[in-house]
Amino acid sequence: MDFTNPLVYGVPVFIAFILVELTYSKTHGDDHLYNWKDLAASGFMGIGSAILGPLFKVAFAIVLFEGVYELCNPIVDGVRTNFLGFQSFSYAWYVWILCQLADDFTYYWFHRANHEIRILWAAHIVHHSSDNFNLGTAVRNGWFTILYKPFFYAWMPAIGFPPEMVVVCLGIEALWQFQLHSVYIPKLGFLEKFMNTHTMHQVHHAQNVEYLDKNHGGFLNIFDKVFGTWKELDDDIDVKYGVIHSPDSYNPVVILTHEFKDIWNDVKKVKKFSHKLMYIFGPPGWSHDGSTLTVKQQQRLCEEHKETNPTLAYHRPN
Repeated sequence: MDFTNPLVYGVPVFIAFILVELTYSKTHGDDHLYNWKDLAASGFMGIGSAILGPLFKVAFAIVLFEGVYELCNPIVDGVRTNFLGFQSFSYAWYVWILCQLADDFTYYWFHRANHEIRILWAAHIVHHSSDNFNLGTAVRNGWFTILYKPFFYAWMPAIGFPPEMVVVCLGIEALWQFQLHSVYIPKLGFLEKFMNTHTMHQVHHAQNVEYLDKNHGGFLNIFDKVFGTWKELDDDIDVKYGVIHSPDSYNPVVILTHEFKDIWNDVKKVKKFSHKLMYIFGPPGWSHDGSTLTVKQQQRLCEEHKETNPTLAYHRPN
């Protein structure tokens, strides 16, 4: 069966919604919501992703998915059969639901890995590098994630989901992720129990210590709750968006590469091979001498501070 990636129709919708939110913010006293230079940088990277994405999806995603699917689901006696022994999945409606759930499970671990493995964070930090949270930020995507993202999803065609079905589900996930980047949508009542909502994604984009590395889910928050990374937006916390160590630049090249440069500098300053590996593959913030701290270390210190000094504001050591 032939399917069209939903993102083909999503791009013009993205632009339209950004313009609507931009106009609304400027006419309703929220001038701080959009910064023109920041929006231009986000737009440039969004355009780059739109150009590079289809090229690499053909070379990596589609070829990879098709190759894995054919290898693991050969035709036996006229029937497409998975290597585990069952008939490969059809296009029935319930299979689409299962595929979307599998996609969301995969997205959770892909997204979480981007925050917990520094070399992946170097690619993903682009999306978090803006101090603004708006629909413009939603298209501020790193270009290097395109190279490795398909490998996280290869298990899906391996167990029998048709490659084109996987690609469509990936597109649906991306559409949901885009519209989460808005401060104008309040908490959604009953949906908050199982959906990943706009206020939850505000938490994800915050640099407040309590909020770091939380809410990695796609359209569901179930996996965050199961694996201990879910956190609700606290109205008593003044949210500060962006990253702790900002690139402090609107230059797209700097935004795309600054964390890779920092990794290189950290690797050069140590002699032990194990330390070099940790600076590349360890969690962001790890240091061999304790001069910088990981998110878990910072959050542990924050909790200890609250217990001993509940009336004093916590100031991160990094």
